[in-house]
Amino acid sequence: MKVSERTLKWALNFYPPLLFQRIIVKKFHKNFRGVDVKIKNSIVNRNYNGSIFGGTIYAATDPFYALLFDQILKRKGYKVRVWLKSASIQYLKPGKKDLHFTVKITDEMLADAEQCLTENGKFVKAYPMELYDESGLLCATVMNEVYLRNKHFGETQKVSI
Repeated sequence: MKVSERTLKWALNFYPPLLFQRIIVKKFHKNFRGVDVKIKNSIVNRNYNGSIFGGTIYAATDPFYALLFDQILKRKGYKVRVWLKSASIQYLKPGKKDLHFTVKITDEMLADAEQCLTENGKFVKAYPMELYDESGLLCATVMNEVYLRNKHFGETQKVSI
């Protein structure tokens, strides 16, 4: 489903898995070319040492590459299935303060995906994310492997006589 940047922002901010973890979509960039996300350190997502629970950090990074690719490609006329195929995370420092990260889709990333979707019918690639605290300290790095499949790859136009 195609939605506006504003609509998706508000829908995700009230989506229970994000809402209850205190994961906040600050804004989607124009034409879904990026997103800014904040994780608030709160009593509901804090572990025993006062830092943000690792599962919250992991969950915060899960949907965004897939959502961005999905919205961009749908606007370009593709019918695609998009999902996060795999992910890995490295916790570098405890997130004792609010964390934030930005995900961006570049022209090169999009061209690479479109070429693979057109030629092979699918695209699989891992992209990095870095999560920082309010003072600029790098707290975690994440690799998200995105899977895109062209739902109409290989179809031929049927001619009726």
